[in-house]
Amino acid sequence: MITIETLVFNHWQENTYILHDETGEAVLIDCGVFFEEEGKKLIDFVEKKGLKLVKQINTHLHIDHVLGNQFVKDTFNLLTCAHKDDEFLLAEAPNYAVRLGLENVVEPPAMGEEIKEGDVIKFGNSELKVLHVPGHSPGHVVFYNEEQKFVIAGDVLFRESIGRTDLPYGNYEQLIGGIKEKLLVLPDDVEVYPGHGPSTTIGHERNNNVFLKGL
Repeated sequence: MITIETLVFNHWQENTYILHDETGEAVLIDCGVFFEEEGKKLIDFVEKKGLKLVKQINTHLHIDHVLGNQFVKDTFNLLTCAHKDDEFLLAEAPNYAVRLGLENVVEPPAMGEEIKEGDVIKFGNSELKVLHVPGHSPGHVVFYNEEQKFVIAGDVLFRESIGRTDLPYGNYEQLIGGIKEKLLVLPDDVEVYPGHGPSTTIGHERNNNVFLKGL
């Protein structure tokens, strides 16, 4: 059985997820570590739980979700798995950081394994299915576990909101279409773990999210 742990990091209060099961193997999703004390917190958490990180994966490669990728490479020797359509965003990270007033942000390390629609991420006795839901970014994916009914949604779907599409390379129609075709077809009791803020459910969003009315 998968346990979902949440650590909140960096200026954007980004949700970094650690998923692990009874084997002790774990995957790290969207590592947002930026400050030194955040890196220590992550290491202490992994050691205290006795976890073995076997994969680093990203829902997408916007700066607030990749700030910790170099740290993870240096500390755990893991490159991130992400969709190739977001790969170009890595090179843009330092300049974007400067525009946001952040100093000492270097280009995150190159991607490792590419992931795409329909792929299955395996760790321990567990699996996550990859669903490609672009619109917030071109290569945005979400990770779905049918057995335990949850989805790690990144910045696609939030509690009573959706991901921004006014950023470069955003596309509102594409995002709404992806949510309709990939997420709203899931059962109402599927738990949604977003990239920022509290969790929600598909049913709650179907009934209360103003962006999704009439879909």
